[in-house]
Amino acid sequence: MKSEKSKVKLTVYIVLRALVTVCMIAQIFNGNWHNVMTCVLTLILLMMPTIVSKKLSINLPTALEVIIVLFIFAAEILGEINGFYVIFPRWDDMLHTTNGFLAAAIGFALIDVLNRAENIKMTLSPFFVAAVAFCFSMTIGVLWEFFECSMDMFFGKDMQKDTWIASFNSVAINPDGLNVPVHVDVGSVAVNGETWDKYLDIGLYDTMHDLFVNFIGAAVFSLLGFVYIKNRGKGFASRFIPTLKTKS
Repeated sequence: MKSEKSKVKLTVYIVLRALVTVCMIAQIFNGNWHNVMTCVLTLILLMMPTIVSKKLSINLPTALEVIIVLFIFAAEILGEINGFYVIFPRWDDMLHTTNGFLAAAIGFALIDVLNRAENIKMTLSPFFVAAVAFCFSMTIGVLWEFFECSMDMFFGKDMQKDTWIASFNSVAINPDGLNVPVHVDVGSVAVNGETWDKYLDIGLYDTMHDLFVNFIGAAVFSLLGFVYIKNRGKGFASRFIPTLKTKS
């Protein structure tokens, strides 16, 4: 069983690295050096799970490791270079949900390892460990949104994708200056002489949507992790929780 999982993991690594290499060669011929550097970064990131596993003496479950490398490929090569973020409207949702799930798994493992260590006097309830994993995942999600906002503000990117809004509520346009929102149905908006039939929200809806789907991924894994601790070592979550390597 273990050898079969190792073969699956090796096959995924070989295929992904080959695809990234082909993509990089194509970008070199196209003269798109930004995408070439993205491919180089992707190849480095694909090596990180193996490096972290060896340096920190951690066993990464095959399912977790495969999902991590697929996530990296889907975000960088398919999403950024091949434009899947634009082609498939829910592509970003899928990645943020997966990120919430994976981050919760990592946060869960950090606490669970301490909880089980013989030299550390700590006994935490399953609910507390699940809650910490959830909070850890949400914090990672918030930090990523900070990064997206910084890239947009200081480097002219558009990582926080904009959203067309047909109506909104605001107290800023209340004619009496009261703290009472006024509903506005957008009929037309003029920008640099061009008229739009909707208002273009700059990033807010995208950010909140990303955090919401991150919440879903984090909540799902935290629930699975809770069941895992209640039935020590059993359950679906065991496929995604890293553990310390035992000394032989």
